[in-house]
Amino acid sequence: MQEKRRLEETTETWKQQKEKLEELQLFFELAVEEEDTTALREVKQGLNGLQKGIKKLEIDALLNNSDDRLNTIMEIHAGAGGTEAQDWVEMLLRMYLRWAEKRGFRTRLMDILPGDEAGIKNITLLIEGEYSYGYLKGENGIHRLIRISPFDVSGRRHTSFAAVSVYPQVSDEIKIDIKDTDLRIETFRASGPGGQHVNKTESAIRITHLPTGISVQCQNEKSQHRNKEIALMILKSRLYDLEKEKKEAKKKAIYNAQKEIGWGNQIRSYILHPYKLVKDHRTQVEIKRAESVLDGDIDGLIETYLLKQKDQTA
Repeated sequence: MQEKRRLEETTETWKQQKEKLEELQLFFELAVEEEDTTALREVKQGLNGLQKGIKKLEIDALLNNSDDRLNTIMEIHAGAGGTEAQDWVEMLLRMYLRWAEKRGFRTRLMDILPGDEAGIKNITLLIEGEYSYGYLKGENGIHRLIRISPFDVSGRRHTSFAAVSVYPQVSDEIKIDIKDTDLRIETFRASGPGGQHVNKTESAIRITHLPTGISVQCQNEKSQHRNKEIALMILKSRLYDLEKEKKEAKKKAIYNAQKEIGWGNQIRSYILHPYKLVKDHRTQVEIKRAESVLDGDIDGLIETYLLKQKDQTA
């Protein structure tokens, strides 16, 4: 039902965008016919808004991994450099909080270790919102800041590093849904001690879960119905254990990926001196409005990274 609602919302949004385009087309034709420059400017503004809306839908369509729709757990750790690096962590935290606020996402500080003099040594942040992990997964890596240090009385230029780690908020709840079509149920006569009725009727049950190949059986009860009930209970327990192992393996794989981050592998540089520039080293995108980026305007960087990932996997 959730998937159905999501698809209905997506198709309805595309329908609305199409209707807006048709309205703007009609408005444009009337403006040209009447040589109305004010109306033409309104059409241009409408087209700009429509273009942004369609671009968002296109980016959302790229986020088709099962984890992309999940909430985000973000950790930011200060690198070497003491107060400088800790202040950089606080700046990054503000950047992501401002970005989340602009998108209407909810945020919650889960853990924080303040710096000795200023800033933050490390922070764990929960960002709740649809597709938050899909958008933020590309922020995973080393972020470098170059600036004149406000903590250096000599006014020297400093380079600071911080590591950003991003995880999907995976629920620990495991739901086991067994479809009748996934089961092969066989009956047979029970063997061994158990009385005349147990041994002479086909009360024993063997159930095989076809997708996983897990097979369980029960023959201790006199009733075939009771044996089936117990066999299903055992099967659910086996499937629960299997799903638990899968989740643990997934968490371990994500954690191991974070550990591969090295201090020499920065993904992005934020330069505030001698000029102002933010450069993403993976996409080569450069933005001169460094203050705007640090104020949360990182959509351009995120979207370019996602589009590049799509091209690489195409």
